[in-house]
Amino acid sequence: MSNFRELLNRRYGLAPFSDNLPENDTLATLLSHRSIRAYLPNALPPGTLETLIAAAQSASSSSNLQTWSVVAVEDKNRQEELSKLANNQVHIRQSPLFLVWLADLARLTYVAESDGIPHEGLDYLEMFLMAAIDAALAAQNAVVAAESLGLGTVYIGALRNKPEEVAQLLNLPSHVVAVFGLCIGYADPIVNVAVKPRLPQSVVLHRETYQLAKQNEGISLYNQIMKDFYASQKMNIPGDWSEYSSKRVASAESLSGRDRLREALNNLGFELR
Repeated sequence: MSNFRELLNRRYGLAPFSDNLPENDTLATLLSHRSIRAYLPNALPPGTLETLIAAAQSASSSSNLQTWSVVAVEDKNRQEELSKLANNQVHIRQSPLFLVWLADLARLTYVAESDGIPHEGLDYLEMFLMAAIDAALAAQNAVVAAESLGLGTVYIGALRNKPEEVAQLLNLPSHVVAVFGLCIGYADPIVNVAVKPRLPQSVVLHRETYQLAKQNEGISLYNQIMKDFYASQKMNIPGDWSEYSSKRVASAESLSGRDRLREALNNLGFELR
């Protein structure tokens, strides 16, 4: 296990913690997470996919409704098409395994209709939100499992840029939508990827009540940490984290097509009452 103190320092870009924090291999795996965007062509060992899905299915599921599914894509032609739909991200077609995580209300629709039971509740926003949350919880379990096996991962939110086209490519039925993708494979060691610092806990951790104004000092500190990180990684990102993040939400056009997500979801069978 890597030095736990060092992992914490990398995650926050500073040394803010006492020496008496609990530590173990699982925590070390979590703190070591990096987004990998360059993969070796090596195939995954037999049984890896099934193990990752078992880990995913071990995540919590609201009311045990299990309102998610996943499509495993290993065919290079299909990966190529998915890459085109997601801003031509090369790591989608480079990774040996690409998982498309789905908010899936089709299964409950089918079960209810088979039993002759109405399913009006599935038409409400709550059920779509439940399905998206369930998919995220499952996927994160798979990520932790993959990284514990020495694999690299990166989430692909850009599948939501063109959800109808993704649905057509994967033959998704009504009431199913891809919420994100996930590349899995062996990281190319030539490409050095550092642990990206996160906001200080003083910004995200609130005790008893939410305190927005008290975040200023922590955000100011983080802006400098991220400017240094961008420079060290030779990332061409002007300004600091606050400027970068603000530009990502400055207008509808900043959402890269996802400003019409409600319309797309309606087209895919989600009424969202």
